[in-house]
Amino acid sequence: MITAGIDIGSITAKSAVLNDGQILGTKVMFTGYNAKQAGKMVMDDLLKEVQLVSDAIHAVVSTGYGRNSVDFADKSITEITCHGVGAHFINPQVRFIIDVGGQDSKVIKIDQDGRVIDFAMNDKCAAGTGRFLEVMARALEVDLDEFGPICLRAEKPSKISSICTVFAESEVISLISKGETRENIIAGIHDSVASRISAMARRVGVVEPVMMTGGVAKNIGAVKALEGRLETSIQVSSYAQVNGAIGAAILARKI
Repeated sequence: MITAGIDIGSITAKSAVLNDGQILGTKVMFTGYNAKQAGKMVMDDLLKEVQLVSDAIHAVVSTGYGRNSVDFADKSITEITCHGVGAHFINPQVRFIIDVGGQDSKVIKIDQDGRVIDFAMNDKCAAGTGRFLEVMARALEVDLDEFGPICLRAEKPSKISSICTVFAESEVISLISKGETRENIIAGIHDSVASRISAMARRVGVVEPVMMTGGVAKNIGAVKALEGRLETSIQVSSYAQVNGAIGAAILARKI
C-alpha cells in the first residue's frame, strides 16, 4: 500500500511517500505565501522523483501549520501526533521528541507504540524557534547554515538574557559593538534557545532516549546546546526535517 504525508510548516513544506513501511522518497521546499500551492507542488515534485502518479496513492494525510490548506488530502492530523508516529517509525525506542520548527517549538512524550502521552508547545513567541535563529543570523551577517559549526568554536558563550526576539537582537548588536567574538555570541544565542526549550521539556518530564526533529535539528550547535542543558544525548536522524510528513504517511495507512 502506497501512502503519502504532507507537512505544511510556516517556512517549509515537506512531503513523504511510503510503500508498506518503506520510505520511497521525501521532499522539502519553501512554503512561501501560498500554503495551498506549496502543498500541491511539494507532492507533485516528489511523485515525479519517485516516478508515481497520484492515482497510485492509497491515501494522503496532511499535517502542520497549514494542514487544512491541502484540499486533496483525505484527512488532516495534528503535527503533535504525526511527529510521535514518525519518530517511533525511525526508532521505536524513542520516548521523547524535541521538535523545533520555524515558528514554534514542541516537546512530546510518547509511549512504546508512538502514542502521545504528554506535550508542551511554544507558539506564542519566536524565542526558542528557527525564526529566532534566523533573525540573529541576519544581525550577525552570517549564513544560517554556518551558525552551528561556528558555535562549536566558541571559548565562552555570551549571555543573552532577553526572552523577546527584538530585545535579544539589540543585545547581540550591543555585544558586537563591545568587541565580543562572533563565535561566543552565536554560542550564547544557541544556549538561549536551549534554555527555553529545556525548561519546557522538564515541565513535561524528559524520558530517554530523546530525538530531535524539525529543521533546526540540522543545526549541530542547537543540538549540542540542548544536550548540555538536558544532560543527555539527543538522536537526530537524516529524516529529522521530514519526520512529521513521514508520520502523516504512516497514519494514512489507516484510512
